Order: sequence, then C-alpha cells, then structure tokens
Amino acid sequence: MTGETPNTQSQTGHVQILSGMRELVGADHDRYDGFICDVWGVLHDGVSPYPGVAQCLRLLRGLGKPVVLLSNAPRPAPSVARHLAGFGYVQGPDGHYDRLITSGDATRTAIASGYYGASLLHIGPDRDLPLLEGLDVECGSAVNSQFALCTGLYDDETETPEDYRDLLRELLSRSLPMLCANPDDVVMRGGKQIYCAGAVARVYAAMGGAVTFFGKPYPGVYRMCLDVMQEILGRSVLPSRILAIGDGLYTDISGGQSAGMPTLLLSGGIHAGELGGISGPPEMVLPALKLACAKAKTALPASVIYRLVW
Repeated sequence: MTGETPNTQSQTGHVQILSGMRELVGADHDRYDGFICDVWGVLHDGVSPYPGVAQCLRLLRGLGKPVVLLSNAPRPAPSVARHLAGFGYVQGPDGHYDRLITSGDATRTAIASGYYGASLLHIGPDRDLPLLEGLDVECGSAVNSQFALCTGLYDDETETPEDYRDLLRELLSRSLPMLCANPDDVVMRGGKQIYCAGAVARVYAAMGGAVTFFGKPYPGVYRMCLDVMQEILGRSVLPSRILAIGDGLYTDISGGQSAGMPTLLLSGGIHAGELGGISGPPEMVLPALKLACAKAKTALPASVIYRLVW
C-alpha cells in the first residue's frame, strides 16, 4: 500500500464547537485565505442537498475567499460537477465554488502516464467509466490485464468487500497492482451506509497486494488544491491559512492535518452514528469526538460543526 502516512499524532488541545460558520471566520474575516471543502456528506447525502449549505458557500465566497471542492469521487471533475448541478450547486462568479478537484482527476493522470500499462480490470460500477474516457487503455479481465482499477463495488447496494475475496486472490496470484480511485471506505447514501473502493482496496492490501491510493488523505490532492488557491488569489498561500472542511476523520481531517491545515469536522456526516448526531455544547460533543479520533488514529479537529451553515 503506497501513499504518505496521514497524521496520527494525538492532540488534546482546544476544539471550537460551532453553531455556524460566522463564528469561525470572525468579524474581520481575516482568519483564513480560502477553504477546501469535501462534497459528499457536506454538500449532500447522495440523494438530497443539505439545507443552508448553498447559502453558506455563497457567503464565504462573498468575503473574497476561494472555495475549492475536493472530492474522493472516482470520476473526472466535469462529471461530478454535473451531478452537483443537479443538487443546485454551480461553479462560477455567482456560484457556490471556484474549482472542483477529484481523486478521479489524479487517477486519470497516473493512468495516462502509461506507467501501469494499457490493459486494466475495472472493479466498480459502469457509472464510473467516464474516468477512462479519452485514455489509451482498454478494459480486460483478471487474466489478461496489467493492473486493476478499483472505483467501487459493482453493486454497492447489495455487495460487501468480502464478496471480492475470490477475485482479489486471482489478482494476487498474478501480482497485479491496484489503483484505488476513491480511498473512502464508506459513504452515506440517504440514510444507508454504502461501501466504497477504499474498502475493497484495503482488503487487497491486507492480503499482500500492491495498492496505490489517489485522493484524500494523501498529499498529492492537497498540493493540487494549494496550487489552485494560489492561481485564484494571484499570490502564495500558506497551508495554515486554508481551512480543510469535511465529515471524514480518516480522509478529510487526517489529510488536512497532514497538509498543515486547520480542520473543521462536520459531525452530522459519516461519523454521526459514533458522535450520536451531536450538535450540542462541548461537554456533550468532546467525549464522543475524542473516542472517534482515537479510533481513527488522528488528532482532534480544530473545530466542529453539525452542518455547514452560516
């Protein structure tokens, strides 16, 4: 399994519990230069947009602060942007975000390099095939491919990673490397927990297979985000001045911390069960949060908010 190790240092410092983003940006609005924001679990749950988020994003951008969306979606940014538009989120001067970067973009760059070969086994649903559009590769089987590309499960409504052990053993017998285009283990779709590519890839890695992950929490996508921030602002940007926002401790929070950024956890997202859906005062939030962070082997986030609202 490759990729730099995310931050695992424990932390017992102050955590700011927020009811709205206005409390965090401050009266002078000079605390941050920009925001890196997760998509699934922050803007929407896969079925519906969360109330108040669109207004919050517009208000943040109205302060002259770029908003870069960073998604572990295993598809190119234009494909994800179309999906977001269906929820009412649009890019542009009067829209909700400045730029969108996906783990799919980073994966496409790696495949296009030709390093892994020209024949692949795709593990994942057909809706992820836009990832391969325009690339000089062909999809094969486990017996005639040079590498495996995992974008998810073939049927994530009914299957689990355990259903893939026989296939993974076959890949391992041929020493096929695997590219994982979405490091997430699970995501919430509506009120149901759905397995993602990361869960399958970690089973393969535990079996001894070679896996390369693209996306959060690994550093490459954060460097891409900083480059975009600097392009938008026309000047250099320090990671310590960029707030990383997300609902995943293993990905958004750990990745932001490793990149040297302050982090904001959405407690109403993927960890809502562990945190009890808590949106109350610090004495209610912190005990459950500390346990969840210890389990994730990541430091406490700098701030916690239930939903991304102003």
